[in-house]
Amino acid sequence: MTGIESVGAYAPRYRLTAEAVEEAWGQFHGAGVSETAVPAGDEDTLTMAYEAASRALSAGEVDPADVTALLVGTTTPPNEEEAMAPRLVSTLGLPEALETRQFTGSTRAGVDALAAGLERDGTSLVVATDAPRGAPDDEIEHAGGAGAAALVLTPDGSGSVTEHAERVEAFPGTRFRPRGSEETTGLGVTGYDRRAFTDTVAAAVDDLETDLATADAVCLQSPNGKLPYRVTGALGVDGETLQRGTTVHDLGDTGAASTLLGLANALEDGHTDLVLIGYGSGGGATALAVDGDGVGVETRLEDAETLTYGEYLRMRGDVTPGEPDGGGAYVSVPSWKRTLPQRHRLVAGRCRECGKFAFPPEGACTDCGALEEHDEVELPGTGTVEAATVIGQGGAPPEFVEQQAREGAYVSAVVALDGPDGADDTVSTPAQVLTVGDETVEVGDRVAATIRQIYTQEGVTRYGFKMRPLEE
Repeated sequence: MTGIESVGAYAPRYRLTAEAVEEAWGQFHGAGVSETAVPAGDEDTLTMAYEAASRALSAGEVDPADVTALLVGTTTPPNEEEAMAPRLVSTLGLPEALETRQFTGSTRAGVDALAAGLERDGTSLVVATDAPRGAPDDEIEHAGGAGAAALVLTPDGSGSVTEHAERVEAFPGTRFRPRGSEETTGLGVTGYDRRAFTDTVAAAVDDLETDLATADAVCLQSPNGKLPYRVTGALGVDGETLQRGTTVHDLGDTGAASTLLGLANALEDGHTDLVLIGYGSGGGATALAVDGDGVGVETRLEDAETLTYGEYLRMRGDVTPGEPDGGGAYVSVPSWKRTLPQRHRLVAGRCRECGKFAFPPEGACTDCGALEEHDEVELPGTGTVEAATVIGQGGAPPEFVEQQAREGAYVSAVVALDGPDGADDTVSTPAQVLTVGDETVEVGDRVAATIRQIYTQEGVTRYGFKMRPLEE
């Protein structure tokens, strides 16, 4: 029977507090939310999915080459039409011959992706990632957060899903995003919205034999910090049990990732007898009873920098100028495609004559001059800063002006990337190093690679590696 091997979770490190929004608008509509997670200028749901999935694979010590299915749930993909899975396959180093599915159109998409993964044989990777937005002065915008969670499912996974139930009942107009819009909205009829949530969730739970009163935590979809607690009576649980399985108060409404982020949070705190409930407007609910004993967990959910409201608008690109006229260095999409192994997975070349590395692997060996073809070697993604400088305002190449306008000055460095055998056999390359707030980078600092947006040209976002200070 397919079980849960490991869980990973990620939230951006920037935060916007309720007080900052109230100062800007005179009121705050995100009920029960103290602060929300805000994606950095080069983050989106794809990069957050990469972060969470990397942690899930690491927590379970799972070889990406063993994954046979990738299932992704989100309501806010980077593009309305273009699958996320191929780029995740490339950045994570998953096999190209695997099954992929993308679930969207509902905030229960993450739980639905998990339910679908449990029906498959082999090793499946389930990822839920989201960053909902609304109109500037409404509840969905004020409560809107960002984050991602991922689960590795294997035939012998320690955690098990013992029950599964689903219910649907038509409740149109509770929450929706019209075609072509980036803003989620709703009719805002409080009693109607509350009934849709309570009736649908309670009906799904009624189909479980599990007594929620005995659960350590209930991980319930959380569009804000108050609505989930309205259903405690109907579910037969107390507020503390719900709170153990939610991240909405500190991350905000994370949409399709909400329930699985609650799962990661509860497991990390040592709670293993869990009930997951994904709710989607429309309306429908999916409920799963989970025994999480022995499941590996690796998360990064803590904040690092609090934003003012003006900084928040800049961070998400509402008040930035875009790329200057004339543009930056042009790289065609076909040319970028040819370098994806280097940009996504740090594939270097090893000289067949002298054994030295080259990155990227092209041309004659810079050490011995041999013209032999290189052997491809995937580097582990860690390295040491050899030189660093800060690119201040006005100093960025045109293609990076938008990033600088969103986040300010950034660090450009020369990094000695570790070879497969460790830091004694390296190859140097220029790279951006991600820092937040007062963080600094100095020569000798250890860094690790992650995936971020590099820039967008011709409407196509280019993703590639950047470095960040190595986590302790």
